[in-house]
Amino acid sequence: MANNKKNEAITARDVDFAKWYTDVCRKAELMDYSGVKGFIIYRPYGYALWEQIQNHMDKKFKETGHENVYMPMLIPQSLLQKEADHVEGFAPECAVVTKGGLNELEENLIIRPTSETLFCEHYAKIVNSYRDLPKLYNQWCSVVRWEKTTRPFLRGSEFLWQEGHTIHASEEEARKETLQMLEIYRSTAQDLLAIPMVTGRKTESEKFAGAEETYTIEALMHDVKALGTSHYFGQGFAKAFDVKFLNKDNKQEYVYQTSWGVSTRLLGAIIMVHGDDNGLVLPPRVAPIQVMIVPVMQHKEGVLDKAYEIEKQLKATGLRVKVDASDKTPGYKFADAEMRGIPLRLEIGPKDIEKGQCVLAKRLDGTKETYALNEELPNTIHQLLDQIHDEMYAKALKFRDENIRTAKTYDEFKEILNTKAGYIRMMWCEDDACEAKIKEETGATSRCIKEDEEPFGDVCPICGKPAKKVVYFAKAY
Repeated sequence: MANNKKNEAITARDVDFAKWYTDVCRKAELMDYSGVKGFIIYRPYGYALWEQIQNHMDKKFKETGHENVYMPMLIPQSLLQKEADHVEGFAPECAVVTKGGLNELEENLIIRPTSETLFCEHYAKIVNSYRDLPKLYNQWCSVVRWEKTTRPFLRGSEFLWQEGHTIHASEEEARKETLQMLEIYRSTAQDLLAIPMVTGRKTESEKFAGAEETYTIEALMHDVKALGTSHYFGQGFAKAFDVKFLNKDNKQEYVYQTSWGVSTRLLGAIIMVHGDDNGLVLPPRVAPIQVMIVPVMQHKEGVLDKAYEIEKQLKATGLRVKVDASDKTPGYKFADAEMRGIPLRLEIGPKDIEKGQCVLAKRLDGTKETYALNEELPNTIHQLLDQIHDEMYAKALKFRDENIRTAKTYDEFKEILNTKAGYIRMMWCEDDACEAKIKEETGATSRCIKEDEEPFGDVCPICGKPAKKVVYFAKAY
């Protein structure tokens, strides 16, 4: 069975989770380290995984009217400083260019940690009237944030992402855009990655620098982290950068702005949510290779020919398929496909060919079944992959729901935090001091305000004041 420890090259999760994560990243050839801390090399298999996410989301963005652009990677320091909260939030993470060639620069340049300022500067130049709105722009790029502690995909000094930046003529339209993009993120996690998310609004202390409101999707894994955020900026950036338009009443007005993004943290989430002691377990819809065909006794006449014939048949129906025709043993190939998380392994040998059949092995649970080699095989595999996706989502959802606990007193909160993993639901008075006390005394941070959940109490357990909001807390290591 796939949940039994077989791959000795990968540390068991319950022995050292951090080492297990790094082992999987490297043994599955998702990434390698470069000569600069926090700057990783995305190897072909890891980049292909990101491309699947990128292709899926890019289609969703374009279906909702967004256009791709590309902004420069360097930002003049004076431009970044125009929005006070924004620059204060990012200053500790900025990488600064002070020389161009052999010459000192007249002004320092910041390697983009994010691109709000660049988009605002551009919008101020091109927007004049309400007829120019909305502007629905997105870019795919990398950003640099100088992190002290780094971890492949989850926290790097450079990471790949998309960042959407839109401007609108009304607050209502901008708020609608913010929540629409959050829903695209949530549905992508569910429908593509088989990951159930907790969604909600960030508290004041945890929101994005310069935003009026920040919404988030979060996954429950060993490290509880925000995997996607969508921000409503109101008119704060517009006023700082003088982004105005002439409205229908022929009056000057500031635009309403949003920003939203997801990054290669999603790769880390896939690994942590679904992986096991033998390596990756990839959701079928995002897997770069959905079916690995392993010819058994491939030196025998007709075996490789049949393997390539099946590959062609499956590819014709849109499946991502590869034949492992290397000279390694079948056992090695089985273990390698398992470690790489390939959802289905198709085994075909001389006896299978004689009987007109093949064996399909599921990576998720290791079960094997025999299927006929006929015109129905592609449909059967499509159905199996959908079934695997549903099973993976159900498994992750069960784990998430079993690890959301409720605390009605502060003592109960601390007891749960010290003995259990996952989220803790608690009522909160919305006073920053209570949130700060929790963080200082326990190390737990507020993950999001769950505005769609009914209150289960009427006082804040920290201070005893009236409380109306349900907040999820967790330790993010």
